[in-house]
Amino acid sequence: MVVKLQRPILVGGLGLSFSLWMLQSWHHSIMQVGEFGLLSALAVGGGLWLFQQNRPKDNLEQLDSMVVNRATVESAIAKAEAVINQLAQEAENHRALETLREQVAQLWWELDRQEIKVAVTGGKSVGKSTLIQVLEKNLQTENLSLQETAPLFREAGENSDAAVLAEVAKSDFVLFLTNGDLTDTEFQTLQQLKAANQPAMLVFNKQDQYLADERASVLLSLKQRMLGNVVATAASPIPVKVRKHDADGSVQEWMEQPAPDIQQLTQQFSEILAQQKQRLVWITTIRKAGVLKAEAKNWLNGIRCDRATPIIEQYQWIAAAAAFANPVPALDILATAAINAQMVMDLGKIYQQKFSLEQAQTVAGTMGSLMLKLGLVELSTKAIGTVLKSNAVTFVAGGLVQGVSAAYLTRVAGLSLVEYFQQQEIAVDSGTNLNLEKLRETLQKVFGQNQQIGFLQGFVKQGVKRLLPEVQQVEVVGVQKAMG
Repeated sequence: MVVKLQRPILVGGLGLSFSLWMLQSWHHSIMQVGEFGLLSALAVGGGLWLFQQNRPKDNLEQLDSMVVNRATVESAIAKAEAVINQLAQEAENHRALETLREQVAQLWWELDRQEIKVAVTGGKSVGKSTLIQVLEKNLQTENLSLQETAPLFREAGENSDAAVLAEVAKSDFVLFLTNGDLTDTEFQTLQQLKAANQPAMLVFNKQDQYLADERASVLLSLKQRMLGNVVATAASPIPVKVRKHDADGSVQEWMEQPAPDIQQLTQQFSEILAQQKQRLVWITTIRKAGVLKAEAKNWLNGIRCDRATPIIEQYQWIAAAAAFANPVPALDILATAAINAQMVMDLGKIYQQKFSLEQAQTVAGTMGSLMLKLGLVELSTKAIGTVLKSNAVTFVAGGLVQGVSAAYLTRVAGLSLVEYFQQQEIAVDSGTNLNLEKLRETLQKVFGQNQQIGFLQGFVKQGVKRLLPEVQQVEVVGVQKAMG
């Protein structure tokens, strides 16, 4: 799809030149960065960001501590439906619309669902099948479905952990079985369930296989790590030898199967079902609504990205042409902010993010400042210069570094805006409510994704074709062959 820009070419043509001037004004004593040095610098610069991304969010809203009622669920479904409607508005005949609408209709029906779905999961040989059989005999199973999952923690394949957890997510409650103290993998999986707002209980099964003091120690450890919500069971106790001494002095021996020890589990689980049955259904419905909303948003973002990409590409090559033709090391900062604001406004329209000209200028200035502070301008320009020198191009066209760098930084800015906008709610007038921390993280992420040497080599090649006349390109090839 071709997008026609309704702006004079000069408006976008000087984008990011101020950043290039700032780069050139820096002291020239900084050592040139090669491929290894560039990647190392990126690793150091992005380390903090990666660490922060992998940390659990402190403000994660857990459904255990929030009010869950019918209105809350209806609101969650309505939000998913709003994204689907927005998709229909922007892509009337999208192939996913029919399925998405069927799913949202199912969610409205699930509001009054009576059956409780329980997933019984855990690693291999922890007693899932046996526990289900015992529970079905000892629990009132009307409107209760106990479903065993494939074993977790196996080799990736058809029943990989991701596939198993996807099935678990459809249940209202999870019984997670272990037959000893938690491994790190088991603990991380339980944390995943908690982060996904999946109500769960940890079941320490096969406790009869431990001595009394060992059993107490394991149970205490589990409760400390999981902050309670742990029960101990023996769904199929080990047979015990029984010896009977008769009056005539004879002795009889036989193996006897003890009754299952699941009293603690059935008591606590029955209480949960009696007190929270409706709430469990609503929590599941909210969770499914969130998944559906995310799926619809992904489709919507795909449509919008297809429309944004040609705009970014046009701006990057306009900026390249202007910087190559006039590599002046100084531009007015206010003028530069106004120039960059044009791309902000064009991309904002696609993502329903409404900006006034003043707000767009603020966003553009902020992005330029962040790029300089993060060192992205220096790193990218040095990397591009290294690629150009390796191809002998800079010996015949010194302005190429400025031109290709302007194109590259414009691309990073545009892609960062796209990713930032994708994280926002639909049809929200964000205006001046710019989250600088998220924008900073997004810039670093997009920069890293577009900093691979292979990509840079291809990008430089495109820039050379666009900026140099064909005759001069032939001369460059001649220089390369002569040097070879």
